[in-house]
Amino acid sequence: MAALMSIRAATDWDPNRADVVVGTSSGAFVTSLVRHDALTLDSLVLPTDDRNDVAERIRSHVYSKEPSGNVAEWFKYGLVPGVRRPGLTMFFGSPARYAAGGIGAWVTTHIGAEAASSWPVRPTAIVAYDIKEGTRAAFGTAQAREVTIAEAVAASSAVPLVFRPYAIGEDLYVDGGVTSGTHADLVLGHVEPLDLVLVIAPMAADVSRQRARFHEKMFDRVGMRSLSQEVAMIKEAWPDCDVVVLSPSPSVQNAMRPNPLDASRSVATFSRTLISMKRTLARPDVWSRLDDHLVTKRIRSSAAAR
Repeated sequence: MAALMSIRAATDWDPNRADVVVGTSSGAFVTSLVRHDALTLDSLVLPTDDRNDVAERIRSHVYSKEPSGNVAEWFKYGLVPGVRRPGLTMFFGSPARYAAGGIGAWVTTHIGAEAASSWPVRPTAIVAYDIKEGTRAAFGTAQAREVTIAEAVAASSAVPLVFRPYAIGEDLYVDGGVTSGTHADLVLGHVEPLDLVLVIAPMAADVSRQRARFHEKMFDRVGMRSLSQEVAMIKEAWPDCDVVVLSPSPSVQNAMRPNPLDASRSVATFSRTLISMKRTLARPDVWSRLDDHLVTKRIRSSAAAR
């Protein structure tokens, strides 16, 4: 959220003008805001708030408690497949304290009931993982079932062990980040090649963390491997496309530690991201491309339309 707001402030570019928006996990929530012109902090931060107030407001929306989940689902879709192929699969379907439906309700709070119960008109994909089929579910594409955007965000945000799987009909979904934190290759579904693909990859740090914990190494490894493959696919299909990847700096990584899902870390992470993005956007290799695509071309287009 902070990264997109920084880019908007620096370039005066509206993210909702993007030809395609793809969101996964926390990015799914941001995608719902972008596509409804609601990328603001108004519902999160009040004039009298301190950081504890903000954290508690986030916590109350995100962490919705419901009765325990189904252990049989964990055994069938997580433990048994996990024994055959160890990894994140082992946690799929695990009974957890929280239900992701609260995140879907939070979407409704931001964009309104009517918008939350429909789908954006402009090309939008929100990615979850179908634990029954063992495949990603890219909602908003022709291959996925029809859902509301609130349902899609909830499904995409159901982090295993923290949230129980999110049910839509008979299907069960977990966080799309279990296979990739970006799913950037989905932009290739656009009817025409894009001139710029902007990838915000909060879980794909390109700098090794100092004293990294086991789970941090695992997330970084999975995130970078999938992201590099996706970028290669885009460059192969669209050789003339500029791909700009923005990943967290060490200071942002430290702000999220030890648990990036801890609401009490949200204000510090947001603040450090803003500071970090100022430095990142000032890099010649980044700003030259953003300036060309988001500033110069927009000004030319506006002048030509007059």
